[in-house]
Amino acid sequence: MRALYRRQPWLFLLLLLAGHATPALAEVSGDVGVEARAFFHDPLDSRQHDAGLSIYVAPEFYTDWDDGDQRLVFAPFARLDQHDSERSHIDLREFYWRRSFASAELAIGLRRVFWGVTESRHLVDIINQTDFVENLDGEDKLGQPMISLRLIRDWGNLEFFLMPYFRERTFAGVEGRPRTRFTVDTDSPVFESGAGEKHLDWAVRWNHYIGDFDVGVAHFSGTARDPRFVPRFGGAEPALVPYYDQLEQTSVDLQATKGGWLWKLELASGEQRDQRFTAAVSGFEYTLYGVFESAADLGLIAEYQFDDRGAAATPFNNDIAFGGRLALNDTQSSELLLVTGIDMDNQSRFTSVEGSRRFGQQYKGTLEIRLFSNVAESDLFADLRDDDYLELSFARFF
Repeated sequence: MRALYRRQPWLFLLLLLAGHATPALAEVSGDVGVEARAFFHDPLDSRQHDAGLSIYVAPEFYTDWDDGDQRLVFAPFARLDQHDSERSHIDLREFYWRRSFASAELAIGLRRVFWGVTESRHLVDIINQTDFVENLDGEDKLGQPMISLRLIRDWGNLEFFLMPYFRERTFAGVEGRPRTRFTVDTDSPVFESGAGEKHLDWAVRWNHYIGDFDVGVAHFSGTARDPRFVPRFGGAEPALVPYYDQLEQTSVDLQATKGGWLWKLELASGEQRDQRFTAAVSGFEYTLYGVFESAADLGLIAEYQFDDRGAAATPFNNDIAFGGRLALNDTQSSELLLVTGIDMDNQSRFTSVEGSRRFGQQYKGTLEIRLFSNVAESDLFADLRDDDYLELSFARFF
């Protein structure tokens, strides 16, 4: 954790400021939990483990004043992992001040912003960096320092973002799992921009509801959140060095609601490494209400992923994903999501299972299973082929 403060001294400063602010905050919520992971196969590296425990705490504090027109939000996150020193980390998911006006909102600080509609890949969700030590699914995000202004109009919302500091992606350490055969050297990242992590990124997005359609159009200019990796064979052992390109990306996300159908599209086009690219995720989710004459709903999911940057740049260049979402609609909010992705070029498969159930008003149990099968040697997931795992977590909400 000391290394985290050395690389990102602004984080330590914000924690100190928050320590003075939190006693006055009026509302407190969040959760604390314990997680257990068990892997089904022996690791590729003998320094890794077959199982492990971790604990985390994710509180959120906020207060409103000025008749609700001003708000301060403070949402830290901390995890302690049994084996992986890189997964033991502290982050500020959110720490920002927001001022609301009659038809505008101004926010300054660290925020999480989500864009997109599809299930299998969040192609247009580009503002926040992925906290990859938390989960492979890319749902966990680091807080992004920014100044944002949203204009609220009858013709839609128009939001502007200025991002003065770049957050590097987190990766598992030597004992961490799942991870690639060679560890990622997070201490020596390379940036295409000479400004490094201090490059000033910016973005703009318009979104609106038009009848049955929910549409968003955005442009991002700055440091790509997804790094590519350069092998390094010097030093004590081989490693992968993350390289962060500059990226210009224009995107569209669209969702149409037609009865039980949700039609979804995420489309991105831009320039990276002096090359034009186009990528898309498109599909549907169809909900069967009251299946088997019960209160449960079953959503059927199918999506296609395309990216003309090719298999060497992304594992999602020519893939299909399908699955189902089961919601029992009971008092315990029991849910189950299963999605399988298949690479149409080499037939590699990845299956994700996520289930959750509440116990009483304050407790929740979660099940996760990640499975890799028929993974080709040329696939970007090849190093993870033996990292199938089961995770059980139990959390208390407050």
